[in-house]
Amino acid sequence: MGDDAPLARGHLDEGVAIPQSAATGLISHAIFRVARLHRLRAGQLLRDLGLHPSQELVMMQLWDRGPQRQTDLAKLLGSDTATMTRTIRRLENAGFVRRRPFESDRRVVIVEPTAASLALRPKVESAWERLERGLTRDLDERQRSAFLALLTQTEATLTELVVTADTPANPQNAGQPSQEE
Repeated sequence: MGDDAPLARGHLDEGVAIPQSAATGLISHAIFRVARLHRLRAGQLLRDLGLHPSQELVMMQLWDRGPQRQTDLAKLLGSDTATMTRTIRRLENAGFVRRRPFESDRRVVIVEPTAASLALRPKVESAWERLERGLTRDLDERQRSAFLALLTQTEATLTELVVTADTPANPQNAGQPSQEE
């Protein structure tokens, strides 16, 4: 499916109506829409490389950090273990990673990049460059910097909210919604 696939055009028109029930969460709805479109575009760019969105994130960690415990990869990427296991299995089937038991504890699985994945790295980096260029093509350098700063601040805020919500001592966990929710 090419960049101008009918499916994409038919469902991603600019004038998509925001549901009235989302009127009190316009920014949240915009983030949802942008994240969905970003993932779709990443999928288009990665498809020819034999990857699906998020698989390249695993590969990036392995390329930069070297062999990793599978549980550490899940933590690094904010993934659950079942999802990471499926992702690693698919990458292994494609020939991009190899799994092996850890020498001192055979229950621990080490994931390492293969030579085939190392050859893939410049292509993934190029795909991410194209993704970034397309995403920011209508922004000047000042706007790009401000956009990145806002995204970084938003990520920090959401991280704090998620961590706080997961804290057992948090009275908001007693079934009472917080003011932020």
